Amino acid sequence: MSEHAAASRLCFPGLCFLLQVLLILLFAVWVRYSPEGSPGPCPPPLNCSRRSQDPNFLQPRFRDVHVQVLLSFGLLVAFLSRCGPGSAAIIILITAFSIQWAILIQGMLYFSLDGKISVGAQSLVRADFCTAAVLISTGALLGRVNPVQMLLLALLEVTLCTLNEFILLSLMGVSDTGGSLTVHTFGAYFGLMVSRLLYQPHKDKRKREEQQDKGHQTGAFAVVGTIYLWIFWPSSISTTTVHHNAENWAVLNSYFSLVASTVSTFILSPLLYEESTPRLVQIQDATLAAMAVMGMAGEMLLTPFGALIAGFLVGLISSLGFRFFMPVLHSKLKIQDTCGVHNTHGLPGVLGALLGTLLTLLATADTFGYRLELVFPLVAQGSRTITDQALLQLGALPLTLLLATLGGCITGALLKINVLRCCPAALYKENPGLREVPEEGSDPSASGKEELGSSTLV
Repeated sequence: MSEHAAASRLCFPGLCFLLQVLLILLFAVWVRYSPEGSPGPCPPPLNCSRRSQDPNFLQPRFRDVHVQVLLSFGLLVAFLSRCGPGSAAIIILITAFSIQWAILIQGMLYFSLDGKISVGAQSLVRADFCTAAVLISTGALLGRVNPVQMLLLALLEVTLCTLNEFILLSLMGVSDTGGSLTVHTFGAYFGLMVSRLLYQPHKDKRKREEQQDKGHQTGAFAVVGTIYLWIFWPSSISTTTVHHNAENWAVLNSYFSLVASTVSTFILSPLLYEESTPRLVQIQDATLAAMAVMGMAGEMLLTPFGALIAGFLVGLISSLGFRFFMPVLHSKLKIQDTCGVHNTHGLPGVLGALLGTLLTLLATADTFGYRLELVFPLVAQGSRTITDQALLQLGALPLTLLLATLGGCITGALLKINVLRCCPAALYKENPGLREVPEEGSDPSASGKEELGSSTLV
C-alpha cells in the first residue's frame, strides 16, 4: 500500500477519533443532567412543576422522534440501489455525531444553568430535530461526498441550524413546533446550495442514475420506511409542543394531511408516468411532503378539511415537482438533488410556512379559544398584535432561506478544498455508494482501476 493510500485510509477514522474525544471532553466540562428531571429535592430557583410529566410525556415522544429520524431517514436513502448500503451506514454515523454536537450547541442557548448545560428529554428532542435537518441535507448529496466531508457538513450545519432556530423561536417568537422552516426548509436548501457548489461538469450524471435506481430497486426499504413514517411521524410533529393540551391538533392534522397527500399521488402517477399505480418510493415522498407542510400549520388548523386540502395540494405539487421541476433544477441551475429533497422537504416546507402565516391571521380568542395562549402566548398576553405575529411568521421564511443558502455556500466552498477530498481506500472498495460518479461516456468498470483514495468530486 502506498503512503498516499495509507494516509487516506487513516483520514476518516482519525477524524472520528478526534471529534469523539473532543465531544467527550466538552461533555465532561459542561453537560449535566437537568435538576428538574432528577428524583431528589428541587432547587428553589427552578420550576419543577412539569417534573412528573417529563418521564411520562416527553420520553415516549422522544422515542417517536428518534425512531422516525433514524429509521425513516435511513431507509429513505437506502432505496438507492447504488448508494444504499454505504449511505445507510453513513446516516447512522451522522446521526450519532449530530445528536452529540447539537446537544452542546443548543445547550449553550437553551439549557444552560449556572454555566452548565442541562440535559433532559426536551434537549434530546431538539437535538433529534436538528439532526433531521442534517439528514435532509445529506439526501441531496449522496454518492457525491465522502464520509469526511459529511462529518464536516454536520459540524457546520448543526451550528447554523441551531442559530436559525434560536433566532426564529426565541428572539422573534415564531411558532414552528413541527419544523416547517427550522428543519425541512433549512435542511433542504442548505443541502441544495452545497450540492450547487460541488457541481462538477461532465461528471454529475446522477439524475439518470437515480431514475434507474428508483426503477430497479426491490421496494423493501421504501415499504418499511413508509410504514415507519406513517406510525411515528404524526406524533413526532408535536414533540416540541410545551403544553400537552396543544398536542391533539398537530397529531390529527398531520394524519389528515398524510392520507390526502397519499391519495393525490395515486391520482397523478398514471398521468405523469407509465405505471398505473405509484411506486412505493413515490408514496414515501408524499408522506414526507405531507409532514413538512404541517410543521408550522399543524397546531393552527381549525378544521379537519383544512388539513385534507393542505395535504392534497402538497401531494400534487410534490409529484409535479419531481416530474417537471427536478430536471430543470439539474440542467439549468446545475443543482443535483440525489433524493429529491427539494420536492419532499423544500417546497412543502415553504408552503407550510405560507400556510402558517395565513392561519396566524385567523388566530383570535374566538377561533382558537384557550389554545391561543398555547400557540401565540405573546398575542394572548396583549404584548403583540396578531398582525405583528403574522408578519414575523412571514419574515421567518426569507430569513431561513438566507441563512440556509449562505451557510450552504460557505460549507460547499470548504468541502471543495483538496485536502478534504481524500476518502479511505477501504470505504471506496467496499461501499459502492461512496465511489466516484463516472464521467459521461466513460467505462464504469474503469473506476476501480483508478487510485483508491481519490475524491468523489474530482
